[in-house]
Parts: sequence; C-alpha cells; structure tokens
Amino acid sequence: MLVSGITGALGAGFLLIPSRLRNALIQAIAWTVLFGLMRDIFIVMIGRWGSISYLFRWFFATSGLTIFGALFIFLLVGFVSYWRSGKEQEIQAKKILTKKQKYIQIGKLASAVILVLFLPQILGMYFSEILDNVGIYILMGLGLNIVIGFAGLLDLGYVAFFAIGAYTIGVLTSPEMTATPITFWQALPFALLASVTAGLILGLPVLKMRGDYLAIVTLGFGEIIRLLSLSDWLRPYLGGTQGIQRIARPFIGPIELVSQSQLYYLIVAAILIAGFIAWRLKDSHMGRSWMAMREDEDVAQAMGINLVATKLSAFATGAFFAGLAGAIFAAKLSSAYPQSMNLMVSINVLCLIIVGGMGSIPGVFVGAMVLMGSPELLREFADFRYLVYGALLVVMMLVRPEGLWPEARRKLELHESLEPDSLPSDIPPAIENPTG
Repeated sequence: MLVSGITGALGAGFLLIPSRLRNALIQAIAWTVLFGLMRDIFIVMIGRWGSISYLFRWFFATSGLTIFGALFIFLLVGFVSYWRSGKEQEIQAKKILTKKQKYIQIGKLASAVILVLFLPQILGMYFSEILDNVGIYILMGLGLNIVIGFAGLLDLGYVAFFAIGAYTIGVLTSPEMTATPITFWQALPFALLASVTAGLILGLPVLKMRGDYLAIVTLGFGEIIRLLSLSDWLRPYLGGTQGIQRIARPFIGPIELVSQSQLYYLIVAAILIAGFIAWRLKDSHMGRSWMAMREDEDVAQAMGINLVATKLSAFATGAFFAGLAGAIFAAKLSSAYPQSMNLMVSINVLCLIIVGGMGSIPGVFVGAMVLMGSPELLREFADFRYLVYGALLVVMMLVRPEGLWPEARRKLELHESLEPDSLPSDIPPAIENPTG
C-alpha cells in the first residue's frame, strides 16, 4: 500500500509541475531508457575509438547502464533540455536575432556539417549500414512528398519507379545482362530517364482520376512492374526470380565505392541535390500550382493552372527521385531482386511522410529516421519491433496528425478549430477584422 501510494503521488505530482520542468523530465527518462536498451550497439561503436573508449565504458554495465551512468545521463539530458527550453522562449520573445545569436546559429550549422561528414568513422560499419538505408528512404520520401504532399496525388505504386531505376542500372552495367557493360555513372542518366518516362506514362492515363481511384490505379501499376520483373517472358532481359547480380559499383577517380561508409557520402550528396531541388520547387510557380491543385483541382483550373502539365510534372519529378534511389540501392547491393520491390516499400515511404509531416521537407528526414532507423536499432527486439512500429503510427494519428515536423500551412489547417490562445506557439493566430 505504501509503494502504491507513493507511486500514485508521484504520478499526480508529475502532472502538476510546470510544463517546462515536466518536458525536461520526460526527455531525461526517454534518453536514459534508450541508452540502456542500446547498450550492446554502443559498446561495439565505442570499441572503435581506441583508448578514448575507456572514458565511456563506465556508463555501461553487463546489461544496460550502471547506476552512476544512468544518473549522469538523466541529469545531463534533463539540464540541457530545461536550459534549451528557456533559451527558445527568450529567442521567441526577442524575435529579431542579434549578431551574436547569428554567429551561434552559423556555428551550430558548421558543427552539424562536420558531424555528418565524420559519422561513418565515429559510428562504425553497423551504423553506416543503417544510415545508408535511411538515406535511400529519404531520397524516395523527397520524391513522394512532391507527388502526395505538394500535389495531393495519392500514389501507392511509387516502388515501380524505384524498381525501374534499379533494373536499368543492372541491365546496363551487369556482364550477366549485356556483352558490353558500361560504368555506373554512364548508366545513371539512362536510369533517371527511364524512371521519368515511366512517371509520364503513368500520369497520362490517370489525368482525370483523383483520390481513391488514383490510389488503386497507381497500386496496379506498381504490381505490374513487379510481376513483369518476375515473369519468365522477360527472364532473359531482367533475370526473373533470380534477379540481376554483379551490378557495377560507382567509382570516384581510382576509388571504388564498396564499403557502407564510402557509399554513405554518395547517398548524402544525392540527398543534398534532391533536397535542394525540392526546396526550390516548393516556392516556385510550379510548386504553388501543385499546392493549389492539392487544395481544389476545379478552382485551380479556373484560375488558369494547366492541370495536365502540373500533374505530369509532379509524377515525373517524383519518379526522378525514386529512380535515383533505386540506382544507388542496386549499386549498394551490387544486385537487384524483384522481392525487394514489393508494395511494402511504397507503404513505408508513405508512412514516413505522414509521420514526418505531409508536405514538409524536414519532415521527410525526421520520418525516415524514426520509422526506418528505429526498427534497425531495435533489431535486438526482433519479435516486437514492428509491434512498436504499428503502435507509433496509431499514436501519431491520434496525438499529432500533422506529423513530427509539419508544414506551417497544414498545421494551421489541422488546428483551425482551436481558439487562438490554444494554438501552438509557432502558429500565428488569425487577424481580427478591424471593422468588426
């Protein structure tokens, strides 16, 4: 009874403390539990750091964290979280950044760039493999975000363009498929062209469709591509169920990108290019046309937007990013199998966009890290990791339907029924009519 009473009092008291302190405690508990669960992975990672690793080994016990290590992480994360929340409130109050604050932001950006460049050397092979997989899904997410998030075209067959990019690279570079194979860089433009052409071919028959009907047609297109790659009819050209092996890997000068850490830099470069294109397109004339079409096709057409060109450009741009991801994926594995091009790939990319925030470019990165990275990190709990995956999706739709990093306009739409005082701090309240 005493333990139950204390536990109940702590739970009630937790809800009564100020929100700033409560959020800091939640962050501290979450990070402490996460470090304990990932003990084995961290031990492997810090084992690569030589003599420096002894500075961190005292954090970890035979299973999980030591008591001192858990207290250290709890206090450190709690203090940093509490301090940062106070700083954010000060910055929001000032609104205009001082020169010192600008230098701090530049320093943070430079530190992030340096960290990204040295991540493979810091984390090791296992984490580099996870980062490569997450990066490929970020590439696909950036493309599908244009199709669904910007243009509002529900595409469930997005994996088809991924498969076309992978198989085009395989057919042109593998000695099993052609007598005169070419290099990865020579074949890459053909893979991208094939993917964009497929996007246009898919877009033409569905120009009059929207909503559920469009989703069904695109789903059928993805299944057609998968079944063609499995068929005996195209076996001499696509390898059938055996797929394509011995696909050429990319070279940069004399260096062949073979290891996961080397391919990491190729994937990062591709993400930077794709992210820049998506960012520039979002506020361009075409990007605004996509968003207008997403809101209401009839009104957009009445305002002079060419729906045919707008839809085709969305499908083609999304297919371009998917083809690029497929080409890198094939080079990474040095093979392409039809079993890797199933419907679940499209569903996973769609889920990461929803979790990150529909129409949000930073949300794609966050969604990919949460949905694609966390199951790999929790591979130790293989029997339960997809249970957690599904539970996370359910909780997200109930608690935060706009996503973890939502687009400002979509976040405002989802909260438009709230009173101005109850809106999140980064959403401006509606301006009252001065005339009454």
